[in-house]
Amino acid sequence: MTSVAANVLQHPISVAAVLLAAGAGMRMGYKAKSLLELDGMPLIRHQIMALQGAGVTELVVVLGHHAREIAPQLKDLTVTLVTNPNPDASPISSQRLGLQSLSGQTDVVLMVLADQPLIDAQDVRQLMEAFKQRPEGTSLLFPCVHGQPGNPVIFTTAVRRAMLTCPPEVGCKQWRQQHAAQAHAFDCDNPHFVQDLDTPEDIDKLRLSSGRQLQWPTPSLP
Repeated sequence: MTSVAANVLQHPISVAAVLLAAGAGMRMGYKAKSLLELDGMPLIRHQIMALQGAGVTELVVVLGHHAREIAPQLKDLTVTLVTNPNPDASPISSQRLGLQSLSGQTDVVLMVLADQPLIDAQDVRQLMEAFKQRPEGTSLLFPCVHGQPGNPVIFTTAVRRAMLTCPPEVGCKQWRQQHAAQAHAFDCDNPHFVQDLDTPEDIDKLRLSSGRQLQWPTPSLP
C-alpha cells in the first residue's frame, strides 16, 4: 500500500494560486481567449470564482498582451493583478512572475491556465484532495487523464521557493522533469483537466463533446 504524506493530513491546507492569462492568443486570431464567454460570463471570471469557491485564499493573475482588455473585467474581484512586461519571452516568465508575486504564506500553490474552459470549484477541490492524499515524498502533483498530463498543477511552497532559485528557463514542467521522484501523476478520468483552447476549432470541439457553447464578447461601442 502506498504511504501518504501524513503531515499534510493533520491540518487543512491553505492554498494560493497563480492564474496565467498573459498570452497573445496567436492561434485564436490574437484574441484574449480568457474573455470568451460561457453562460454570459468571461472564462477568467469563471475560473477565479472556481478557485476562490474551492478555498483558494490568495490569487495572483498574470496578464500580458491583453491586459488592458482583461483587467477591467476583474476590478471588482479580490485578486492581485500583475503584468508581464515581456510576455513573448516565454510562458515560464509569466509563471515565475506569478510565483514571485505570492506572499509565500500558504502551504501549497496551484498553477492554473486561463484557457481551460470547464474547470470548476469541484475540479479544484478534487485536485486539492488528491494532493492531501499524495504519496509520501511527493512535492508536486499533476492530473493525468488516460495517460495525458493535464492542468492545474499543485505543489508545496518549498517547490515555489526552489523554482525561484533555478535558472530563468525553469518552470513547472522543467522542475517536474528534473525532480521526477518528487512528482506524482494523479490518475483520473476528469476531462476538464485536459481540455484547453488554442484554436477556433477547439471551441467547436468543446461544444460537440460537452454541449457547452462559448461566445466572443460583443464589441463595445465607441
